[in-house]
Amino acid sequence: MMPIDLVELTERASLQSRIDRKYVVPAQAVEGILRGIELGARVLEIDGQRDFAYESVYFDTPDLTSYLGAAHRRRRRFKLRTRTYVDSALCWVEVKTRGPRGSTVKTRLPYDPDDRDTLTDEGRRFADDVLGSDAAVGKTLVSTYRRTTLFLPATASRTTIDTGLVWTSALTGASRALPDRVVIETKTGSTPSSTDRLLWRHGHRPVRISKYGTGMAALHADLPHHPWRRVLDRHVTL
Repeated sequence: MMPIDLVELTERASLQSRIDRKYVVPAQAVEGILRGIELGARVLEIDGQRDFAYESVYFDTPDLTSYLGAAHRRRRRFKLRTRTYVDSALCWVEVKTRGPRGSTVKTRLPYDPDDRDTLTDEGRRFADDVLGSDAAVGKTLVSTYRRTTLFLPATASRTTIDTGLVWTSALTGASRALPDRVVIETKTGSTPSSTDRLLWRHGHRPVRISKYGTGMAALHADLPHHPWRRVLDRHVTL
C-alpha cells in the first residue's frame, strides 16, 4: 500500500466534523478483511513507520457528567481528553461534542506532552470556552493502544485500526485490556466509506464502543453501562 504523509492526510481528510462508525473485529480476521480494501488506499507513514502508539487521558467532573451524558445518551454530551502521539511526542487537548445528525465535532489545542496528565490553566480555559461552562474536572481514565491510519481517496475519508487497547482507571489504578480484538473506525462525511461496506460484506456491523465510556464501564461495575452492554458482554467480559 502506498504511503501518505501527515501533512497531506490532514489537508485531504482532516474531518474534525464527521460521522464515526466503530467495529470490534477478532484480530485473526483483520488481515483477510483488509485484502479487500479500496484500490488506491494509502497508509499514514512517518519516518518509515506505519504503526503508532497513542495515549489518551480523559477528564470528567466529580459526578462524572461526561460519562453519564454518554451512558444516558443525552443530546448535549461531551468528552474532554489529552491525546499524545507517543512516537512523535506531539500532544493536544481535545473536546469532542455532538453535531447535527449524530456527527462528532472535535476541537483541539496544541498541548505540552509533559502536562498530559492534568489540565493546565490554558487547558481549562480552552475547555470552558468550547463547552460554555467552568465545571471542575479531574483525571478519570487512561487508554493506550497502537493505531494504523488509512486514507481512502474515493470518499476523502479515513479508516483507523487500533490494536492492543488497554484501559487504566485513574480512580482505582485497575487496568483492563480488550483481548484478541481490533477496533476499526471509519471517519467519513455523511456517506459510508468503502471500508464500511467491506466490513458489512464480512458480517460486521457498527457497534457502540467508546474508549472512554466502555473503558469506564469495564472498570467500574457500579456505573450505568447500557449503551456498551453488548460490547462488554461479547468482547470485554471474557
